[in-house]
Amino acid sequence: MESPFEVLGITPDADDGEIVDAYRERVKEAHPDQGGSASEFQAVKTAYERLQNGYEPGDPLPDETPEPEPESPPEPDDPMVEFLNFEVLEDHGWALEDEDLFEKAAEAGLRSADFGRFYVDPNDTLLEAAEKNGFAWPFACRGGACTNCAVAVVEGEMPSPASHILPPELTEKGIRLSCIAAPISDDAKIVYNLKHLPEVSELLLPASRFEQASSTD
Repeated sequence: MESPFEVLGITPDADDGEIVDAYRERVKEAHPDQGGSASEFQAVKTAYERLQNGYEPGDPLPDETPEPEPESPPEPDDPMVEFLNFEVLEDHGWALEDEDLFEKAAEAGLRSADFGRFYVDPNDTLLEAAEKNGFAWPFACRGGACTNCAVAVVEGEMPSPASHILPPELTEKGIRLSCIAAPISDDAKIVYNLKHLPEVSELLLPASRFEQASSTD
């Protein structure tokens, strides 16, 4: 869009007298009765009015005014968990100890059940949060008496309650039971479905022993 100076055919350093003279000349030329058009006539009038209102070179014109950026919806204050299914590690040649494990997972085009994110509501365990978000993670007792729901905390804080079956060597490695624990850090990265991890599989219980138990093949 042309600036008011361009519409009136003057330079930005024109004084008030030159602006008035240019306007009088251009408004005659632009008038429909003189061969101009209604839109051109209006453009000349608008240009003059803008200069009278203090327009300066470089000021944004009405249709060039940047649209205000929409405000991003506030993110929940609840912890956000990024998760990965342990079963896909072998398929891709990954290891639980890989420092870039989640970066590789993000680029692998995994199913939403194998890799994704969700928020954990206050007072919910990690397992409950997964279920609320539509995921069927393995579990059995829901009381810390087995390792069917074990997860590995790769990043973040997820304290383990005192009453559980996990031996110290597993908790020191970041293994937690999702049925009784929940993240307390803003963000956490966890690997779920650890039943094929040897030290975890030794403490599994048959899901059939517990009502409404679930497991993944």
